[in-house]
Amino acid sequence: MAEPGGKKLLILQTIAAMLENPAGEKITTAALAAKLDVSEAALYRHFPSKARMFEGLIEFIENALFSVVGQIATAEENGLKQAELMLAATLRFAGKNRGLARVMIGDALVHENPRLQARINQLFDRLEVSLKQALKVAQAQGALPAAHDCAAHADLLVCHVLGRLQRFVKSGFKDDPLGHWASQWPLLAR
Repeated sequence: MAEPGGKKLLILQTIAAMLENPAGEKITTAALAAKLDVSEAALYRHFPSKARMFEGLIEFIENALFSVVGQIATAEENGLKQAELMLAATLRFAGKNRGLARVMIGDALVHENPRLQARINQLFDRLEVSLKQALKVAQAQGALPAAHDCAAHADLLVCHVLGRLQRFVKSGFKDDPLGHWASQWPLLAR
């Protein structure tokens, strides 16, 4: 018999896979149960609600992204390089996890509990804080002018990420989130 955590993980993986459908149909518990060949009641033994299932996906995104962001902040001394690596890691993560990219832009959360979108907003607020810190390091290192508005710059970088993810999802996952990165980063770094 599979351990309970294994069944939860399988449910989350199945939702993420279903979200990879470029048509973007709404995920229902009936469709999820059919895909897993279980009853809807079986799903609710592992998650008390569909919102909790999506929260599980958001927690996975947070853990995956912020473990990398933390490693970058610790390992890389150059502030601008930190910001570059954080942005690229976020875009790369979404590119490799297409269903989760739909969660990140809120596309998969449209008809779900509003607290889920608030949670995604917090994720991007947290990314913005990390980017702002990296830009302040760059400022202290002299890579950015003393009067540089690090908060506005971090906001711009998050807007870029959200725009790239939006294009990726809305293109049916054809528009690579890291497309043109080598040309765009120098423009974003200023």
